[in-house]
Amino acid sequence: MSKQLVLVVRRTIAAEPSRVFEAWTRPEQLLEWWGPRPVRCTAAEIDLRVGGGYRLENTLPDGSVVVIFGEFAIVEPPHRLSYSWFMRTGEASPSEASRVTVRFEPHPRGTEVIVLHERIESEDLRSDHERGWNGCLDGLSAFFT
Repeated sequence: MSKQLVLVVRRTIAAEPSRVFEAWTRPEQLLEWWGPRPVRCTAAEIDLRVGGGYRLENTLPDGSVVVIFGEFAIVEPPHRLSYSWFMRTGEASPSEASRVTVRFEPHPRGTEVIVLHERIESEDLRSDHERGWNGCLDGLSAFFT
């Protein structure tokens, strides 16, 4: 078995934790900000409960679609989410499961969002996720501007 890598990405968002949590968990809001540009989130489904699932479709500039999906293990509004993370492109088999935990912590300028992505299979994938998460957090920050 290969070593499992970890990634932590943080960003302070100019909104209260309850508003940021809502933007992260409501499909109609996710569609507005999710995805590192020029990727667009074109579909979002969320069953926000422990054991509930989520499914996001990211459309790339070339028209290909990456599906991100998983199941919620922890749902503690407005403070924390933890969920499995799978990715599938086209008809390919899904990626190995990784784990994402997001904390929404009060901060003097709003909310510090801390994304912990664990069980990443390779350095290349870790770098891709780092770019992706930073791009998503750029979009979330702009959503509240």
